[in-house]
Amino acid sequence: MHPRNRHGGRYDLERLTRASPALAPFVARNAHEDLSVDFADPAAVKALNAALLKDWYGLEHWDLPPGALCPPVPGRSDYVHAAADLLSRHGAVPRGDAVRVLDVGVGASCIYPILGRGEYGWSFVGTDVDPAALRCAGAIVAANPLLAGGVELRRQKPPAVLKGVIASGERFALTLCNPPFHASQAEAEAGTRRKWTNLGRAPGTARNFGGRAAELWCPGGEAAFAQSLVEESAPFAAQVAWFTVLLSKAATVDALKPALRRAQAADVRVVEMAQGNKKSRLLAWTFRDSR
Repeated sequence: MHPRNRHGGRYDLERLTRASPALAPFVARNAHEDLSVDFADPAAVKALNAALLKDWYGLEHWDLPPGALCPPVPGRSDYVHAAADLLSRHGAVPRGDAVRVLDVGVGASCIYPILGRGEYGWSFVGTDVDPAALRCAGAIVAANPLLAGGVELRRQKPPAVLKGVIASGERFALTLCNPPFHASQAEAEAGTRRKWTNLGRAPGTARNFGGRAAELWCPGGEAAFAQSLVEESAPFAAQVAWFTVLLSKAATVDALKPALRRAQAADVRVVEMAQGNKKSRLLAWTFRDSR
């Protein structure tokens, strides 16, 4: 994990339970007599993430609608820190509200604004195509002082990704984007079955980290979504310093290289990330001289 990621070690479940007593019913001794939670249980996963957000970022009020994607905090934190490195000069990451970030697909969890403000004090514009997700994210923003005044939410109209939400003259240091990974509902369900198998359980219908249709799949999957992001980025070259997207498949990076050449990106970077057995990569590009 990234060296600034405070979630790189084992979970201190005793500390987390003190911070968030709602986690207590899900904590038990495993076969090795260590305290653990059942990661196959969606309710346990949600309670653990709520405890992490309360303990580390002071979020007293964080909730998700049934079935919504529950983001794994350590992995999402890695993405924020890796993206922050793109902005660093001589090892120092810029902090404060003056650093504006566009979160493409903010989701019901509002996770990137939480982490970006909690770690660096950045201000955010979060977009989403789902009105229900925006309502939930808005409730989280309204209920937590960390986010108040620093997060604006906007509705995006598909199939556009950037068009219609970046105003004329508006400037952003970064975009963050965690696109739907799957190309179809069937592919998403197959992924769920693999997760259940990896957890040593009989295949179930519930996803341990949840996820609704727009959060999990879109036509063409992450490759098509990311290509749209690349194609739409060039007109905003003067308004955004770095465009980034989190990708689950190495093949997607290779598939996007022709689009990045056509867009005439001045600098393209790939940052490999890993959390346990899960591997992902941050793809970043800019139209400016980044030397």
